[in-house]
Amino acid sequence: MRIMVTGTAGFIGNHLALRLLERGDEVIGIDNLNDYYDVSLKVDRLARVKDHARFTEIRLDIADRSGMEAVFRKYQPQKVVNLAAQAGVRYSLINPYAYMDSNIIGFMNILEGCRHHNVEHLVYASSSSVYGANEAMPFSVHDNVDHPLSLYAASKKANELMAHTYSNLYQLPTTGLRFFTVYGPWGRPDMALFLFTKAILNGDEIEVFNYGKHRRDFTYIDDIVEGVIRTLDHTAESNPNWSGHTPDPGTSRVPWRVYNIGNNHPVELLDYIDTLERFLGKSAQKRLLPLQPGDVPDTYADVEALVTDVGYKPGTTIEDGIKNFVNWYRDYYRV
Repeated sequence: MRIMVTGTAGFIGNHLALRLLERGDEVIGIDNLNDYYDVSLKVDRLARVKDHARFTEIRLDIADRSGMEAVFRKYQPQKVVNLAAQAGVRYSLINPYAYMDSNIIGFMNILEGCRHHNVEHLVYASSSSVYGANEAMPFSVHDNVDHPLSLYAASKKANELMAHTYSNLYQLPTTGLRFFTVYGPWGRPDMALFLFTKAILNGDEIEVFNYGKHRRDFTYIDDIVEGVIRTLDHTAESNPNWSGHTPDPGTSRVPWRVYNIGNNHPVELLDYIDTLERFLGKSAQKRLLPLQPGDVPDTYADVEALVTDVGYKPGTTIEDGIKNFVNWYRDYYRV
């Protein structure tokens, strides 16, 4: 297959591109290498795929309308995975316009490209953040998600709504994946595991929000990529039993789906830190702080729909995942 993957210098996008190339697909990789975090890490991620014979690297911002039109026109991808986005809940309090440019305008350009070039299936990144003020656990795709707590979450919810419109108007099959706290080697430096590891090794204090009491459904990168590929290969279908009288938020009468993709096993942050300390062989100096604006206290994914439809089953324990990350971090940064 010829597959367009946006965000190929990013954490998930890079791992996905590598797996697709390994199984024989052709990958059209798009990334603008912005400076939201360390660009050199992004460059090093790209080095893992850029010399592959079936990989085409394109430096482009998905918010560039004419540029995206040209790429779709030239390469005619059969399927698209959109992982390019402005990420981060807290950064949305500082630079909200970045989320509009990438997550709204950029996603619009993706939808239009898919519409006009007969793309067979669009898979795109949503987020567990869409559950916002919901408190019933575990979070289910069949729950209403109309109360986001951050602009980042609102932009991801908007993506799901925009995708549904295109599935309805143009019969474009679309699948949104609500990722739950992804971690692992080559991860993002703004994520907790990366920040904690760097600080602990340097002997610096770590900031532990919500006094370490909130829980996250930490999901290892290999399990995430396996779920993305299985979903990509399973084109979204309509739900013949869907009813407008009792509408199901997770399915539709058109070829549109959303899925949770998580570990289905939440871990308290303090326990997560304890595991990290064990593999680092060093204790953390903790500064306990209250929950930050926009943060969700707990996340816990109900993945039943993804298990039923594509046979997804996460298999990496927190211990193995953190150990793999620590080994990569020590090797990459030579510490």
